[in-house]
Amino acid sequence: MHNLYVYYKLPVAQRAAALAPARQVLEAGRAWSARVALLARPTPDNGMATWMEVYEDVSDIPGLEAALAEAVQASGLAPLLPAPRRSEVFVDIPADPPGWES
Repeated sequence: MHNLYVYYKLPVAQRAAALAPARQVLEAGRAWSARVALLARPTPDNGMATWMEVYEDVSDIPGLEAALAEAVQASGLAPLLPAPRRSEVFVDIPADPPGWES
């Protein structure tokens, strides 16, 4: 299984307006993921807040990304973002991964 992390910046002044649309995007991803979460960096940087959506245990990353892209447009989140959202895919590392011996 894979984990998808999507992060983006938005002006601090837009945080309140972005909260409901961001939650709608999370809901769109819930069907694709065992766990979803919306995270924020604790302190803004130069007037910009950084938010991250977490989608864990995803079996169909392309399907999830397509659903999220549609939800970002439908929710009204897109116009609040000054730059594109960025996504990264990660996998869990087992306690003793084979081939990682010192």
